[in-house]
Amino acid sequence: MKRPATRALLFDKDGTLFHFGETWNAWALAVIDRLAGGDAARREALARAARYDLDTQRFDPSSPIIAGTNREAAECLMTALPGFPLAALEALLTDLAKDAPLVPTVHLPGLFAALKSAGFALGLMTNDTEEAARSHIGRAGLADSFDFVAGFDSGFGAKPDPGPLRAFAEATGHAPAACAMIGDSVHDLVAGRAAGMKTVGVLTGPARASTLAPFADVILPDIGHLPVWLGTGFPKND
Repeated sequence: MKRPATRALLFDKDGTLFHFGETWNAWALAVIDRLAGGDAARREALARAARYDLDTQRFDPSSPIIAGTNREAAECLMTALPGFPLAALEALLTDLAKDAPLVPTVHLPGLFAALKSAGFALGLMTNDTEEAARSHIGRAGLADSFDFVAGFDSGFGAKPDPGPLRAFAEATGHAPAACAMIGDSVHDLVAGRAAGMKTVGVLTGPARASTLAPFADVILPDIGHLPVWLGTGFPKND
């Protein structure tokens, strides 16, 4: 049975709208240095906890921070900060994330204007906080582009749970089968499959095509290739 044409697009944020490495590797080094406070041993311990290579200044692809929630990132770093209040660390990470040096994967305003004018419902779901997500899309010129914005703390759950994806479908009035989840991580695509959506993997995050392939209906170099993939899937005016 043929699946419905795609009418709604739900995007991950980090590694999808913004290059993961260029955005978050430098940010992570600054966070580690701030938390280390000049203590070399603590700096090394924080890097190990985050699975961050201080020599290459990048995350290992296996780092739980890459696709995890802000709370999970704080819990990860807490193993190297005994006695540091978890709530305070989580709040600090949230505050620092709002000023991360964003590097867009494509010209975002042009792409999202085209998708919106074509009639697609557009959403953003990230395992970051909703506050940071809204700050980032605002800085990128996308404040009015989305019909739905959610973080792990928005009350719908976090990926790979399909709850927030189903919330997007319900909020925009589309069946999950008419929605596509677009992301750079296995978490994104597993959530999409569980929600009954089409799944689109992009290669602007740490994961390789071979890692995403078992969970993706299609893999694209970046979200700029979406219009070609959608093709006749562009919804017509009713």
